[in-house]
This record gives sequence, C-alpha cells and structure tokens, in this order.
Amino acid sequence: MITCTTWVPRGVAAQNPRRVEMDEKEFERISQLAKLQLEGAREELEGADTNKGGDGTDKKVEEDDAMEIEEMEKPVGKEEDDDDLREYNLEDYDAPTEEERQTAMGMFGNIKSLAYHEPGEDDPYITMDTADLDEEEREELQILPTDNLLLVGKVEDEVAHLEVYIYEDEHDNLYVHHDIMLPAIPLCLEWLDVPVDSTKPLTSEDRANVVAIGTTDPDIEIWDLDTVDSMFPNAILGAGNDEKAAKRKKKKKRKTPKPNDEYHVGAVQALVGNRQHRNLLASASADKTVKLWDLKTLKCAKSYSYHTGQVCALAWNPTESTTLLSGSYDRTVVWADMRTPDAKHPTWGVESDVEAVRWDPHDNNYFYVSTESGCVHFHDTRVVPATPAASKPVWTLQAHDKAVSSFDINPIIPGFLVTGSVDKTVKLWNTQASSGGPSMVVSRDMDVGKIFSASFAPDAEVGFRLAVAGSKGIVTVWDTSTNPGVRRVFGHRVKITNPEKVDRLVRSSANDHESSDDEGEGVGDDDEDQEEGGVRMKGGADGWESMDE
Repeated sequence: MITCTTWVPRGVAAQNPRRVEMDEKEFERISQLAKLQLEGAREELEGADTNKGGDGTDKKVEEDDAMEIEEMEKPVGKEEDDDDLREYNLEDYDAPTEEERQTAMGMFGNIKSLAYHEPGEDDPYITMDTADLDEEEREELQILPTDNLLLVGKVEDEVAHLEVYIYEDEHDNLYVHHDIMLPAIPLCLEWLDVPVDSTKPLTSEDRANVVAIGTTDPDIEIWDLDTVDSMFPNAILGAGNDEKAAKRKKKKKRKTPKPNDEYHVGAVQALVGNRQHRNLLASASADKTVKLWDLKTLKCAKSYSYHTGQVCALAWNPTESTTLLSGSYDRTVVWADMRTPDAKHPTWGVESDVEAVRWDPHDNNYFYVSTESGCVHFHDTRVVPATPAASKPVWTLQAHDKAVSSFDINPIIPGFLVTGSVDKTVKLWNTQASSGGPSMVVSRDMDVGKIFSASFAPDAEVGFRLAVAGSKGIVTVWDTSTNPGVRRVFGHRVKITNPEKVDRLVRSSANDHESSDDEGEGVGDDDEDQEEGGVRMKGGADGWESMDE
C-alpha cells in the first residue's frame, strides 16, 4: 500500500549521490539516537512484563501450568528404553570418524605456504579494478538534471519504507533509485531545501535536498535524499531527539500522554514547509495540535490548539507567508496568522471531516477543501463567515460518491484540478469552464486500487504529468497531455509538446506490482491492456472516458 507521495523539482538532487561515511562524529550521533530508542524499547518491554505479572496471580498460574506440563511429559520406562538404545550409540552418531578427521587436517596442512598481503597492498588474486567498480556504481546512482525525483511512502509485508523513484520523462522510465527504512507507517511527506545539520546561520544561498516524514509515531524524521544507505535520519523533531523528554516519557509510560508545547504525542498527519521563511516547518497531529518547528534548532517554536478534533491538513499561504490554513476532523478550516496565536481567526465549516486543503496557486485569495463525503469546496478568503455554519463557498463540487482522499491544482496550467478518491477513480476538472463552475474533463480508473495520493509534477517541462498511487502499492505517472480531452480543454492555455503521442501510463516495476489490497480487481482485469518497456497503453481507441461519451 502506498499512503503518500511528493515530487522533487528538477535539478535539486545531487548528480552523484554519496554513500554514507562513518566517521567519529557520525558514529557518535547515531549512538545517541540508538541509545534513546533502545532505552525507550527497554522501558516498554519492562512495562509489558510488569503488567503481565500484575499482582502475582498470573505468574502463579503460569508456574502451575508449567508443573502440570512437566508431569505430563515425564518419561515412562526410561531405564528400559536406555538399555534398548545403548547398543546403537545414538549420542555419538554424528561425531566425525578418524578418517574424516585426517581429511580435515589435510585441507589445512599447507597453510604455511599460503600467500598473504599487508594492508594497502594489492591482492594478486583479485583481478577486478576497483576504480572500474566505483565508476560503474557511480553511473548507476547518477541523477541527471532532467530527472524528477518522486518520493513514495509505502507499506509492504508490514514493513514501512520510503522509496525514492527516478522519473525519466524522455525515456518513459520510472524506477526505484534507493529506499529508506521507516519505524512506522508513513502518513505524509514534505520535501525541503534547508540543511538541518548545519550549525551556521541560514543564508539564502544554503541549499539541501531532504524530506520530512510524518508517521503513525509522534516523531518527525528528516532524511538526506543525496545520501544512500543511511541507517538513521539526519534529525528527529520530537521526544525522540530530546533526552529530557524521553525521561519524562518513561515516568509516564503507563499513562496516556497529554498534548504539550514541546512535541507531538499523536500520529503526524500533515507536514508543510514555508517557502519564504525556509527554516519553518508546520506539522499537524492526531493530538489536535498544530506545531511550528525551527529547523535550525530542531525545537518546537510554538504550539497551536485551534481545533477540537484531529488536525489532518495544512497549507501555507504563498503570498501572506506567515498565515497557515489548517483542516480538521472537527469539520472546520482555520486560517491563522502564526504571529498572533491568541487572536480570533477566520473559520469556515464543511459538511463532513476534512481530507485535504490547498491554496489556489494562481490566485492566493482562494482555497480548496476536500471532504470525506466526496465534495470539493472553493472558498474566497475575502468573504469571512460570522460562524462556521454560515460559510458560503464560491462553488461546491460533488466530485465523488466516496471520500476525496487527495486532490491537487496544477501549478503550471490555470484551472486544471485533479481529484482522487477511495472509489478507485481519478477525475480531471476544468475549474474555469464557461458555465462559471467546474466541469469534468476525464474520469479514469488507474488500476492502483483505492487512491490515496494524486499530484502534478512541479516543473513546467513536465507540467501535464500526474502521479497517482494507492492501496495496490503501485505508483503511476500519467502524461495527461496525451489525452484528447485534456488537449481539447487545456491545449490553448499551455503549449503541448508531441500532441500526437499515444495516451500512456508509466508504471512502477513489476516487483512493486503485487497488491496487498483484498479487493484487487481493477479496470486492467477487464480491458485489453498492453505494456511495452514500462509504458502502459490502455485498450480502446483513446483510452479515456469523457463527459461526451
């Protein structure tokens, strides 16, 4: 199952990613992180043992059961059996014979004549040039400036990990570059360009390529995407990176942790980095709080409690960079200025639990909200309701019959909206239709199961590319510009390259195709689908369904 995805812009990743190097400083850092994690695991294990013992009753029952089993397993007539079996000498049946001992000694009889080499000298029996091996490995790991990274949070066979895909648009290629093991199920990903391991003041020239990962654990992990084979994250935001917090956690290990101003105590369900104030990262949690983190100090700068339910969605305003939009299971959306936490903030209400929120990248006065009931609401921030119940959106779209688990607005093409749902379909919409509201352009079953993530590529060169992933554990990149309906509606807004190209889906490799989804059937089971070199071409003339049909 794939739970979340996010794109990385072109040209950001290092062309030659480095393998992790274990020096004394790195070893000390990892030792500290491992020590905190081991101590936490030990305390949990001791707590489990203590609970199992209880007031001593359970332990006594276990001792009585063990005595009964011992009595039942006590051998009958053991002396007679020993007399019958002694002649076969079963105790020494697998001991080597004298001939076998001599043969073994002969194997190492000429050990003095074996050649050995001092450290640093070349072994004459190794004929492969290490320089050639290094060059071959470097070529395998190389990332070109025209490549896009696609980060995928995945759970497979109860193991959680982050897969870093390379998408080569010119060659229709999508493959896993490397992966990172995670401690718990990933729920959200946020790409950041801020170095988090630097003690120097942050300047506008400082750049990095890292990802912040929120999971079902309360801690937020930050990993360097330009380093391969890392064992531990570059930084942890939360109690896992604070000895004092860990000690307090031990003292209250049997009690339900309470929300506080220093770290989350529930699953981290949303992350969003501030693109203007690059050292700020906002997080939303099941503990009903929103927290603001300083990536230079790795500490929580401020904690906010605007909602009465779990907070599941966040979005910074692109122009008013200190204001944050947050959506919650309490069926409200709050637009708050982080500088004035005690002020009264505009609040909008919706008909069911919020699933996701987005600002309109082409007009920052508007924002979108998707809900569990399958609706998408489009609001104007200049029209603030007196109460959440009095909210009046510009328009409301019943996009799906089930929850709209993910949606995105194309940052390159105005009016291009995609919605994905647990009903297994993706729909493309034109929000600038002549009717004044949104109109559907294409509806498609992507054969990825229940859809949990749908997002457009961030670069102009691949502005029509759409990444879709879901419960089957498959990630698919769809070149929507090759669809006749999309070309007809959006072709005049952005120039389309190769307009005659066949409708195509570029899917992840066959190894990632195995599904953990029980319901498993998709449109691919009924249609005549073909795959050629990673390009999946749907059966049918155009491979799409439009409103005209």
